[in-house]
Amino acid sequence: MPLPAPFDRLRLPVIGSPLFIVSGPELVIAQCKAGIVGSFPALNARPTGVLDEWLHRITEELAAHNRDNPDRPAAPFAVNQIVHKSNDRLEEDMQVCAKWQVPLVITSLGAREDIFSAVRSWGGITMHDVINDRFARKAIEKGADGLIPVAAGAGGHAGVQSPFALMQEIRQWFDGLVALSGSIAHGRSVLAAQAMGADFAYIGSPWIATKEANADERYKQGIVESRAADIVYTNLFTGVHGNYLRGSIVAAGLDPENLPVSDPSKMNFGSGGNTKAKAWKDIWGSGQGVGMVDAVDSVAGRVERLEREYQAAREELAIKVVG
Repeated sequence: MPLPAPFDRLRLPVIGSPLFIVSGPELVIAQCKAGIVGSFPALNARPTGVLDEWLHRITEELAAHNRDNPDRPAAPFAVNQIVHKSNDRLEEDMQVCAKWQVPLVITSLGAREDIFSAVRSWGGITMHDVINDRFARKAIEKGADGLIPVAAGAGGHAGVQSPFALMQEIRQWFDGLVALSGSIAHGRSVLAAQAMGADFAYIGSPWIATKEANADERYKQGIVESRAADIVYTNLFTGVHGNYLRGSIVAAGLDPENLPVSDPSKMNFGSGGNTKAKAWKDIWGSGQGVGMVDAVDSVAGRVERLEREYQAAREELAIKVVG
């Protein structure tokens, strides 16, 4: 389907996924100026009043960029809302999003009709992340505009289904906006996501290893030095299964090969389950696509590389098709 404004002006069909702790105004603004959707979790803005400051800054800086660069306007930005009973500031954060008319709201861990309706009331779009077709159907039934299938290999909280299976099941019945997530770290993979039926590639881990990311330098280096085999899938740290860097688990004094199972009914996104290590702060999330990240770069540099890879893949595919 044709992309709605202002998502039809992207340099690349890419949404930078919201990264807990890591995504802040610097990263989001850099992503948007580079021509891809930048996003951040509302919970990154602490305390609550800081969210208003962040949205003010992002809105003003992108507006200034657009005035100075009418031929290359910034991409829109997005805010991620955790729609779960443990998030006691959701209602207040949604009011702030309404004030600044956030263009895209990404919802996670719960689909609510009132949230989707609220975003639609100010002209925004909602996309809900899902790990299977059943959750996808529920989200659309409750009013989400689009979906983010989180396939096997995605960083942080991720599913286990192949992107080929998950995308095709969803596209059997849904023709709206879809952003595919799962190990996408190369321009060739962005094109592959489109070939599978996605409108966007949803990319997270590569942005951790950027100069603008609010990440520990050891975390950034861990992304650079890791390969797919260094990613561990466990629910120990938050109660929800997710992918994490093996090195950070070892550094916390745990054995990645013998991790206990956490009680999923006791989700806690700020703790480390029954460990002293805290998820995201000490135990670092990452997807299996990290093998494509070979250096810490600027956001602009990373987007330029993705664009080169993407265009080269398109040209190569065209030659193969013609041949």
